[in-house]
Amino acid sequence: MMEPARPRILTINGGSSSIKFALFGLRGTVRAGGDTLRRVLAGCIERIGLPEAAMQVNGMEPADNFSQPIRAPDHTVAVGVLADWIEQRIGREALTAIGHRVVHGGPKYSAPARITAEMVDELRRLSPFDPEHLPEEILLTEAFHRRFPDLPQVACFDTAFHHDLPRVARLLPIPRRYEAEGVRRYGFHGLSYAFLMKELARLAGPGAARGRVILAHLGNGASLAAVRDGKPVDTSMGLTPAAGVPMSTRSGDLDPGLIWYLARTAGLDAKRFNEMVNFQSGLLGISEISSDMRDLLDREAQDQRAADAVAVFCYHLKKWIGAFAAALGGLDTLVFSGGIGENAPVIRARICQGLEFLGIELDEKRNAAGEGLISAAAGRVAVRVIRTDEEWMIARMVCEALSLGSRKED
Repeated sequence: MMEPARPRILTINGGSSSIKFALFGLRGTVRAGGDTLRRVLAGCIERIGLPEAAMQVNGMEPADNFSQPIRAPDHTVAVGVLADWIEQRIGREALTAIGHRVVHGGPKYSAPARITAEMVDELRRLSPFDPEHLPEEILLTEAFHRRFPDLPQVACFDTAFHHDLPRVARLLPIPRRYEAEGVRRYGFHGLSYAFLMKELARLAGPGAARGRVILAHLGNGASLAAVRDGKPVDTSMGLTPAAGVPMSTRSGDLDPGLIWYLARTAGLDAKRFNEMVNFQSGLLGISEISSDMRDLLDREAQDQRAADAVAVFCYHLKKWIGAFAAALGGLDTLVFSGGIGENAPVIRARICQGLEFLGIELDEKRNAAGEGLISAAAGRVAVRVIRTDEEWMIARMVCEALSLGSRKED
């Protein structure tokens, strides 16, 4: 089958009440050369299942920039709205492939792969690993398949980056029989980390990417990854995305005895405990105000609860950086990314304060200005702020899986 002269790849990042999407054009093909990805537009459908659902698009053409209310009682209807718009905007035949962010690949999937009926069946079997994401992600792939049955779809797994963690980091210290069932540390934010490592190599050279690197993806979900010689050594999230550092509404690591304590004293069963640690904890749980770091920074001077939430977040990030520096045998580069990591200089400064013994020193002016390199000239560790791009990474992985080929534009 001949490849179109200008392949177009749709990327899909589905959430519990939203669908983020982007459209990329690929100039040329592997055979023709000049394989360059270019973002044509990006957008989202938000508040799916609520009366206030809306679709927003930003693109290169003025006609693509809009925000309007839509009817989207569920994800299937939302996909229909998006598919209708895509057909009107570029035409059904212009699409080459669809790439999906799939949060959990379990023990089997370690690379992007074309979605088949067999894969969908396997993902259903994996759903107990991630009941918050996988069922809805499967529904999205099926909805797009019904609308575009001949269009290849590719799954890009957030766990794939960490698939080959060293055994000592992968094993959980519980009875060994559970390992055979796939219970292990998986790690997440892998699409972001894969992009950040490529960007680090582009910005600082291949040598920097082969050094001792800590990547901090700090957003609503937050995690860190330790990388040495270009390979992951450890990561803060575990079997599920609830592990690691405190996040917007997730608790991060907890004393396992808390489950039994709350079962006895508060009558909390496993389902309610899971809801608590995923949706009622973290910044929201400590502050009792908001899960948004911007709100907490605005109110920390007047409200001790907000100040506590910010302090706990920064303290745990500082501890994980120290732990990962030990695992790496030192540190050459620290990268901040994600919504908080990219846009909150005060949080970056508080995390790095006191880590001078590791060689981490910030240049206050560069940090405040949000420059790409924010470390002081005297610091031994290069501290960088890199804007992540999971959608571009999905598009690139689709190109790899379908042998289209791509590289990021300069």
